[in-house]
Amino acid sequence: MSSLPVPLFLRPSTSRRLFTAAASSSPHAGPSTLTSTARVKRTSTSTQGARRGISQSVAQQKALPFALSTTRAETAPAQDVPGSGRMLRMIMFGKPGAGKGTLTARLVKKYEIVSMSTGDLLRQHIAEKTEVGQLAESIVASGGLLPDDIMLKVVTTKLDSLQNRHWILDGFPRTLGQGKLLDAHLTTKGTPLSLVVNLDVPDSVILSRISDRWVHLPSGRVYNLSYNPPKVAGHDDDTGEPLTKRPDDNPEIFARRLEQFYASTSPLLAHYSAQAQATTRLVTLAGSTSDEIWPQLEGVVRAHFAAVRERGEAKRRHSLSDAVLAQREQERRETGKGAVLQRA
Repeated sequence: MSSLPVPLFLRPSTSRRLFTAAASSSPHAGPSTLTSTARVKRTSTSTQGARRGISQSVAQQKALPFALSTTRAETAPAQDVPGSGRMLRMIMFGKPGAGKGTLTARLVKKYEIVSMSTGDLLRQHIAEKTEVGQLAESIVASGGLLPDDIMLKVVTTKLDSLQNRHWILDGFPRTLGQGKLLDAHLTTKGTPLSLVVNLDVPDSVILSRISDRWVHLPSGRVYNLSYNPPKVAGHDDDTGEPLTKRPDDNPEIFARRLEQFYASTSPLLAHYSAQAQATTRLVTLAGSTSDEIWPQLEGVVRAHFAAVRERGEAKRRHSLSDAVLAQREQERRETGKGAVLQRA
């Protein structure tokens, strides 16, 4: 695969300058924070026996440039394969705070799509004491890192039951090794990925966003003081309970997470860019807010996955069917009454 040009504003060195400049304008960042942040150096994360932590991923090779030209993926023929091409099987990549959760929630709310989180699936396995859940629990309890094959089992146990459903997978894969394992499994099942989405949101925008972010932990509802503030400052709209800050919503931790994201995700995007073909489409959606990106994402789904229906459509179809059946029953009764009167 020939070298692909990297836009200037997303080159690693420029990304650091953007981050530092954004941090300096943030009211939450002090001088000491800026100094330590500016000195963050990109390093290659060594492979740890093909293992990963629950809350963080392990880069398995030196990172490639993150911003990839997806011209090849966009122009690749999107031929539907019977039984697979029309089904939405999707993964989404984006920096921490890019809006993956918000966009996924919008898709699931509007369309008949199942969303799966690897964290939720793992907790479910542990709670239900499944074989893989017991193994994972023992590793977690000892402070170990879960091997990729266990994480694959956690995910594919659910995916294999959704062969005729549209789905979005959140939190997996996070490394190139995991991506290859997932691809191999889905291929053997005849259900390959059909859409890979890369969210391109500037670092400076994300830093400002997480600095203003507050959450209601019991429900997971997220508020932002800039564009989605709570009705009563510091309190959840539905319950009135107090809002809190996430521990990792600060410039220093964000810098580390961003470095880790570039190192682990760039090779994955390069992999899917090279693999993009008839059954898999790779798209990059750029914007500063979820509201800007949402029309692009919905447009891709509607244009290339006609089998995905809005949730209201199913309800309307059932309502129409019920109305037709009721009308026929009424006509049958009227006909019966007429026959009885004639005999009388």
